[in-house]
Amino acid sequence: MAKSLFWRRTDTAGAEHALVGDDQGLAARGTQLAVDPLPYTCRYTLTTGADWGTERVEVETQGADWLRSLRLDRSADGWRVTTHEEGDLDRVLAAAGHPTAGLPGTDDPDRLADAVDVDLGGSALFNILPVRRLGLTEAPAGTEHRITVAWVLVPGLLVIPAEQVYTAAGPGRVRFASESFTADLDVDPAGYVLRYPGLAERVTTD
Repeated sequence: MAKSLFWRRTDTAGAEHALVGDDQGLAARGTQLAVDPLPYTCRYTLTTGADWGTERVEVETQGADWLRSLRLDRSADGWRVTTHEEGDLDRVLAAAGHPTAGLPGTDDPDRLADAVDVDLGGSALFNILPVRRLGLTEAPAGTEHRITVAWVLVPGLLVIPAEQVYTAAGPGRVRFASESFTADLDVDPAGYVLRYPGLAERVTTD
């Protein structure tokens, strides 16, 4: 792993640390910590092809008395989704006065058929996937791509298709939009997020 990236969350108490290698596509493993809607740890591994299209994502979330895991594999035949649960996250959420998360995964992987990228909730790393796959760091300002992603909600690990728009917005900046939400992401020359307004900021030791 050639890079060690660390973000602090700005929307809640939390952080993300990822180790990444990107010589031939992306290989990454990382950990998120957050307290919203309840304290949890999220561990993930991510593998793409040389074209930066996602091939495999494995995610595990864990809190007091519960654990969930999710694996997404993409091939020419579509997405394969595998899940596992120990304990009862929904019971824990309800006891704390929060809405329940529902079952992890998806009951219909065909709904993800148009997705090439995965977006992991709360993560500043996963934006690199469409940014690099679509060449947005080198594209003329105003270049826009409307895509469908497999959006993984945390900590429950429900997977839903989501439409997102990525637009090149000049040197070091990419505009992200989903439904009514819009944010201008500051990115480094390689496309990794430096600042995601309302979510996270990268911490450097330079």
